[in-house]
Order: sequence, then structure tokens, then C-alpha cells
Amino acid sequence: MTSARLTNAPRTTAKAAIASLAVLSLMTAGCVTDPNTGHRKVSRTAIGIGAGVVGGFLIGGLIGGAAGRIIGAGIGGVAGGGIGYSMDRQIRELREKTEGTGVEVASVDNNQAIMVNLPDSVSFDTDSYAIKPEFRPVLDRIADNIGKYPDSLIDVYGHTDLTGTPAHNQVLSENRARTVGDYLVTRGVSGSRLRTQGFAATMPAASNDTVEGRARNRRVEIKIVPITQDQVRAARAAQGQ
Repeated sequence: MTSARLTNAPRTTAKAAIASLAVLSLMTAGCVTDPNTGHRKVSRTAIGIGAGVVGGFLIGGLIGGAAGRIIGAGIGGVAGGGIGYSMDRQIRELREKTEGTGVEVASVDNNQAIMVNLPDSVSFDTDSYAIKPEFRPVLDRIADNIGKYPDSLIDVYGHTDLTGTPAHNQVLSENRARTVGDYLVTRGVSGSRLRTQGFAATMPAASNDTVEGRARNRRVEIKIVPITQDQVRAARAAQGQ
């Protein structure tokens, strides 16, 4: 068993090195100047093309893995060169739909995904996993947006602060993530695109030593991961299709 691992290690290392070089090359060639800051950054178009080149390396963090979910959801995929434009437009629309609600929308994972942060102060009562009635219209708008962009996979994460026992926090985080996920499905988001998971207090967004920090840590996150056509083809190949 040990010798087999040693034999396979150079191949894995070489594969990772090739992927890293591909990404580096695209980052160098695809830089643009941000008109708001004047700083150089990698264009989303270049990143979209890069996602097609290195395939699963950039979507490996999804709950349950990517290949099976892509096939199961029947995703067609976005053309590599168009994924940047699609992401920018979706982010802008999500921000417009949630403006003034306390919801935060940002690009994450080196501009490979969109994170929608739902603070518990606006989405749930204390120690409850029942969605506040007044927050449901906001989730309706988020669900409509997700349905408008079908070429993506959706993860829903639940998080708590350190208050309470780890066991209680784990159950609460799982229930909150599941509740949001189930609600999105009732509003038309395909269940085959969506997975949920609770992390309790293991992934804090801020310090748990302050009231403000604990408030930021109590949240549900909706992660939207656009999928390219090349990633769909890679998923089919991985599944023997």
C-alpha cells in the first residue's frame, strides 16, 4: 500500500503543478485595471476560461463533490468566456434585490463563486431555525435569482457562535441550513442543485470575544458556484459518460 502511494504521488504532484501553471498563465494574461480602485486584478473572463482548463481543481470544495452533482442536476454549463459576465450580472442583481435587508453578497474563492450571507439577526429568532415571516420575501427574491441562473450548484451552510454546547450548536446550524435550503426548493430552486451542511462554531467570520463578532458568526450562507461547459464535460468523463 505504501509503495502504491509513493508511485502515484509524482503524478498527483505533476497534475497539480500543471493546473497551477495554467492558472498562473491565465492570471498574468488576463489582468485588467479596476476602474474604481486603479488596482490590477484578474478579469472574471480569464478566470472563467481557467476554470475550463483546470476543471475540478477549482470546484473541489463543494459539499459531496462536484462531478456527481453536476450530472445529477442536469447542468448544461456556461461558456468559459461568458462566465465572468454572468457572475458580475448575478452579483449585481442579488445586491439590488437584497439592498437594505442586512444580507451581504460577495464573490469568493478567487472570484469562482458567489456567497450570500444571511445574518441570523434578520433571518431567525434567537435559538430558532424557523425563518422569520418578514424575511421570507427576501428569500423569495434570492430564490428567483438563483432560478434565473440555472448553470450553478448551490451549497447552504449554517454557522453559530460559541455560545451553547458544541452538540446544540451543531444541530442548530444543520437545522438552519436545511430550513433555508428547503425553503429555496419550495420557491422553485431544483433540489438536485442544492446541498446543506452545518458547521456550528468551527468556521467563525469574526472573533467570538465581542458581541459584534458573535453576531457576525451567527449566519447562514448560500454559496452559488457557476459551472462551465468544460466542467460539465469533465464531470461526464469522470462519471464514465
